[in-house]
Amino acid sequence: MGGKGLLSGLYRAALSAVDPERAVRRALADRTIRRRLREAPRVGVFAVGKAARGMFEGIPRGAFERALVVVPKGYGSPGGRDVEVCVASHPEPDRSSVAAARSALRFFSRFGSGDVILCLVSGGASSLLCLPGPGVTLAEKRRRVRELARSGASIDELNRLRTSLSRIKGGGLGRATQAALITLVLSDVPGDRPELVGSGPTVRGVREDLVRVVASNRMGLEAARDFSLRRGLEPRVRSRRLAGEAAEEGRRIGRSVLKLPPGGVLLAGGETTVRLAPPSGRGRPGRGGRTLEMALGAAEILDGFPAALLAAGSDGRDGSSRAAGAFADGSTLERARGLRLSAERSLSRHDTEPFFEALGDLLVTGPTGTNVCDWVFAIGPKTLI
Repeated sequence: MGGKGLLSGLYRAALSAVDPERAVRRALADRTIRRRLREAPRVGVFAVGKAARGMFEGIPRGAFERALVVVPKGYGSPGGRDVEVCVASHPEPDRSSVAAARSALRFFSRFGSGDVILCLVSGGASSLLCLPGPGVTLAEKRRRVRELARSGASIDELNRLRTSLSRIKGGGLGRATQAALITLVLSDVPGDRPELVGSGPTVRGVREDLVRVVASNRMGLEAARDFSLRRGLEPRVRSRRLAGEAAEEGRRIGRSVLKLPPGGVLLAGGETTVRLAPPSGRGRPGRGGRTLEMALGAAEILDGFPAALLAAGSDGRDGSSRAAGAFADGSTLERARGLRLSAERSLSRHDTEPFFEALGDLLVTGPTGTNVCDWVFAIGPKTLI
């Protein structure tokens, strides 16, 4: 198996481990959850996020009275007579997000004491459900969140702002019902804190509620580690999460890759940031994202060494690009120079998709149906020789 083949295999193994449908089915095998659902007079199912469709498919038909599923545009939606579907905007909210939030409030208000709403929450919910608080307009909320995101803020900081401006985040949606809530979470946040995923619309801190993380970035890394071991390799799972500015984190990863022993592969997960300059009004915005910038940062360090790396998002979309991520190796910069491509210029313009597209090194998967942040998989120089 060549470098790209091995790296692609690691990515597929990680994706399989965080399949949303299987994750929900595993959670429903829990005796406490089964009992709570069985004893409830009425059960509703509410699913929201990039993985909403897959998570909902893990619920047996006939196990609920009504369901509401909120999905991003282009992600597909489940069918069924008892299923209401809202298609809303991502990565920024618009009027469809406000309409979806109002539908969610109506849905929750239909259930009362003794009933149970099974809530399936994944990343992307913050944009899909948007109902600004008193005195805040949708335009103002979009502007303030966009400005903070451009500054390179962490997901924790973004969610705190979103919650402060919202009527439904931070448990606000959950407080619209007297029903007990069981929230199953596909985590895309550091520390797998359920109240941060999608800004925690159903995590209200009520004692009778249950909240469980059913899949996470770490589970994908563990699956990639097992994949490596089966092939006689020596996996090193990086204890420090991917964080900070994307290109610089890529350079740090690159330096770690060069230190790997024979047979060594490096596995890392998390979420970096891209700090964008305020728009100047001139020229088109660049196409790219944080994993492409990580890959290009790593390529600067790997230049000339027989090592290879894949940086990719678990959801199949990296920022404004059409790719999930990109491959980089010791020949990336040499091949780029032959095509008169500049890594430095691509990074400064945040226009990394054309760079990797010209080299044939984009990983294009389309939406994967799951969402647990990003991964980096790398092969050391003493492994590819």
